[in-house]
Amino acid sequence: MIRFVQETIRLGLRSLMLHKLRSLLTALGIIIGVAAVTGIAAYGEGARQAVAREIQALGANNIILRSTSPEASGSVQEDDNSVVAYGLTATDVERLSSGTVGQLAAVVPLRRVGDRVSRSDRTAPAAQVFGTTPDLLKAAKLQLARGRYLTDEDDRRISLNAVVGSEIARRLFPLADPLGASIRIDGNTFRVVGVLQEIGLAGGAGSALVGRDLNFDVHIPLATANSSFSDIRLGERGRPERVEVSELIVQTPEDADVLATAARVRRLIVAERSEPLDVTFIVPLELLRQEERAQQIFIGLIVVIAGLSLLVGGIGIMNIMLATVTERTREIGIRRALGATRGHIIAQFLVETVVLAGLGGAVGVGVGALGLVVMTQLAQRFDTLEAPAFSEPYTLAAFVTALLAGVIFGLYPAIKAANQDPIAALRHD
Repeated sequence: MIRFVQETIRLGLRSLMLHKLRSLLTALGIIIGVAAVTGIAAYGEGARQAVAREIQALGANNIILRSTSPEASGSVQEDDNSVVAYGLTATDVERLSSGTVGQLAAVVPLRRVGDRVSRSDRTAPAAQVFGTTPDLLKAAKLQLARGRYLTDEDDRRISLNAVVGSEIARRLFPLADPLGASIRIDGNTFRVVGVLQEIGLAGGAGSALVGRDLNFDVHIPLATANSSFSDIRLGERGRPERVEVSELIVQTPEDADVLATAARVRRLIVAERSEPLDVTFIVPLELLRQEERAQQIFIGLIVVIAGLSLLVGGIGIMNIMLATVTERTREIGIRRALGATRGHIIAQFLVETVVLAGLGGAVGVGVGALGLVVMTQLAQRFDTLEAPAFSEPYTLAAFVTALLAGVIFGLYPAIKAANQDPIAALRHD
């Protein structure tokens, strides 16, 4: 039996090698289909992992609430210059901290204050100053590059200490050490006690979710923000507005609690407000799952399209094998006359189609892997591109599908060859 299999494979390979160009062209559809599935699935997997990393960096067990100006909904008239009060309040923070929605790991408020951050003759455009608590460091998964973060003692003493983002430090202190230096925030002088590490979310999907580039943040004690800065500041359109809490990070003890807690938080906040709602909810874990579903749909559609190439490749295999049956009719007659059974003839032709499809699939995987190398190099050169990640399940599925295409589309020509009349086959020219 083993010798029969070996001989059948040898004959199949020799027959394919007699027509190298034809065999290559026949397998081209298989090669393109497998390569397309490999490359596209890798790109989708890379994008999914990148989004997952960015959302995890925001904190998978976090719920982010942000005060939203009614100007965004058009509910404020153009000629209305009165003070507009909206968004989250200290009462909301107290209700959430009291355990109304269940046990929480942390409730971290942020209050947006000063707009102008400067040092000597240097200013930091796009700077954003927030009064907050020491819990923000852990809740927002921030890392310190140098110095220290805000402490409870800073809050109790209403200290004029500040922690600056990496971009603020770079722009205000290009050639100097920021630690211990002074900066001015809307006329108030603060001492820099810490510098945050650069956050990779800047400019990426995570930054878009947060709504700002975290590298431009300046953090000061919440008590200092409340005592040193006015409750009223100018909004985006120059209108005076009052916002008690600009942003609120609610952290749950476990990832599994996030979605249920987020639903309770929504109900609590929405119940106290009328339309239009002046609070926006961001749940990173929820967004991650939505992104995963979207990626699965995207990859599924692309794989279906790439699968059409495998279908075309299979049809090409059937077409060539039918022509091969006609060309080798006399050979089939001789083999039958020498004692070959119909099963032997079917096995010979099936081996040829499976080998053809298998080699095409292997080459397709190789081409797809080469494409991954190129895509990875491009991603490293251009930061706007996501690096692909090899997807073993989709690649294996594409290769197995190629083999199945060889069997399915090669079966009919093989049966047709085996069913030929041996006498008529011997008389064929």
